[in-house]
Amino acid sequence: MSRPARLLQLLDLLRCARQPQTGPALAQTLQVSLRTVYRDIASLREQGAAIEGDPGIGFEMRPGFLLPPLMFNADELEALLLGARWASLQADPQLARAASAAMDRIRSALPLELRIAVDTSGLMVPNMQPATQEETWQTALRRAIRAEHKVVLVYEDQHGRLTERLVWPFAMAYFDRSRVVSAWCELRQGFRHFRADRVHAMQELQERYPHSRHSLIQRWLAETGYTLNGWS
Repeated sequence: MSRPARLLQLLDLLRCARQPQTGPALAQTLQVSLRTVYRDIASLREQGAAIEGDPGIGFEMRPGFLLPPLMFNADELEALLLGARWASLQADPQLARAASAAMDRIRSALPLELRIAVDTSGLMVPNMQPATQEETWQTALRRAIRAEHKVVLVYEDQHGRLTERLVWPFAMAYFDRSRVVSAWCELRQGFRHFRADRVHAMQELQERYPHSRHSLIQRWLAETGYTLNGWS
């Protein structure tokens, strides 16, 4: 886990706790040393986090602590709320939990008036899609895209035949009824799109593909005429 991610998790632990948290308990949850916990708390305090307590007593977040970068107007908050609720229905379980956690963090840092506006917005994202089989590889694939790693897909082609494809995944589109992976296919020596419902298995190789994700996206956009705002 990166240090910024660990600091955010530490803030969440202190924010959600109903009683002071001891250093050893925090260290065990974060899977770091006690010294690292104390150093992270000191860093958060330097950045303005209202963390009270001392070693041997425990630490807690003072109520009302606000993060200035998280100030949004009503329209921006509603957009974030809709996006998080959509992700909770359309994305894989891990990303869905991350969307909910992000909204909880944002909500906790809002002044009372905006917090009430979020809680009573009345904006919903109904789940109108029939239950589908969970695509268990989605989380691993997102990580492979982030790490720019090659993956091996066991893929069912349009004729129902299973083929093994070594690809460089660089994007995944979340359509209403399907997920589509965009990748460079070593077999076809070109850009290909793979439907999620035809992926039978996936193995991430701990090997980076030879070009950056950014350069692949730029080449893909130039060849296909698509835009990053949506695939048309």
